Amino acid sequence: MKVPLLDLKKQYEEIRDEVGPAINDFLVHQQFILGPVVEELEEKVAAYCQCHYAIGVSSGTDALLISLMTAGVGQGDIVITTPYTFFSTVGVIARLGARPIFVDIDESTYNIDPAKLDKTILSLDERQRARIKAVIPVHLFGQCADMKPILEVGERHGLTIIEDAAQAIGAEYVFGDETVRRSGSMGQYGCFSFFPSKNLGGFGDGGMVTTNDREIYDQLKILRVHGAKPKYYHNVIGGNFRLDALQAAVLIIKLKYLDKWTMRRRENAALYRKLFQQSGLEFITLPEDKGKRHVYNQFVIKVKDPSNIPGSAKTGLRDRLKIYLNKCGIGSEIYYPVPLHMQKCFGFLGYRPEDFPLSREAACETLALPVYPELAAEQLHYVVDMIKDFFAQA
Repeated sequence: MKVPLLDLKKQYEEIRDEVGPAINDFLVHQQFILGPVVEELEEKVAAYCQCHYAIGVSSGTDALLISLMTAGVGQGDIVITTPYTFFSTVGVIARLGARPIFVDIDESTYNIDPAKLDKTILSLDERQRARIKAVIPVHLFGQCADMKPILEVGERHGLTIIEDAAQAIGAEYVFGDETVRRSGSMGQYGCFSFFPSKNLGGFGDGGMVTTNDREIYDQLKILRVHGAKPKYYHNVIGGNFRLDALQAAVLIIKLKYLDKWTMRRRENAALYRKLFQQSGLEFITLPEDKGKRHVYNQFVIKVKDPSNIPGSAKTGLRDRLKIYLNKCGIGSEIYYPVPLHMQKCFGFLGYRPEDFPLSREAACETLALPVYPELAAEQLHYVVDMIKDFFAQA
């Protein structure tokens, strides 16, 4: 049986009859950049994310970059984030000449640990604290970071909060007063990716920035078009961060299906839990579901094996399981095999591999399994059965 990590062809079968006419419209009117279709998507995404405003941009990476630029982050500033995330979260900080400072993750959610965030800030001297401009919490794998204490830290220290919600559109978080907020609506900025593999993915690159601040919204619109207002008049230096209208048209169609697809992902995750619990596999730790609504961009298990260290010549248990699943026709992926504090390009930061032990452990031991909406129950049974077979042989 074949179980790919993701099957976008099956998703396309469901929306084919709507996408074809939408693309044909573009061949007629030839308006490909920004315009009314992008504005329509912005309005719909803002409403979906429970925000006042949304700005379509060229990618999730550029969503982060333009947010940092709008927040005034530049040479010599400090931005705090997690080392256990996709490269762009930290790459955009370095591109602006700012310095990333890392905070380790929560062991069960893989998101930044708020207690360690506050401790890290307090450990800095007064001169360093004055240079901190922003915090980027990442809602990894589809689950919101613990935002209440993060927002409190931000308010206490006067910091901008930029949510990296690239994997978490529609994820929800519950505050202590039972208020429910969606990802991208809690900080000053919310950054989303429409890369094809995301829960809401286009037919190419695309992204979105959400905000509830009118002044931020106006500045984002200016920076998106090279800092021009009006056209050809530049008071600030921006970039080419425009969203293609063709991507917007596809995303408008897909957005109508997003809640249904999210429900199917959650159902698949629930079936995985049931099957793994029945299997009695003691070496497997299942993902925690602590928020109001985990949207499962990935279903990530932990394969406990202390010997599997990034950069080691020894192939650990997680890696051997991945190889075995591939032989069985099952797709899987490692997010992320080397935490960012151990990446060569960030060697100048001076971190040691052991400085963030939980991020390092997650890089050693986690494995993402197929969880996309179109999976059949028998495919999920097959995945768990093959994992059981692997451990029986191992």
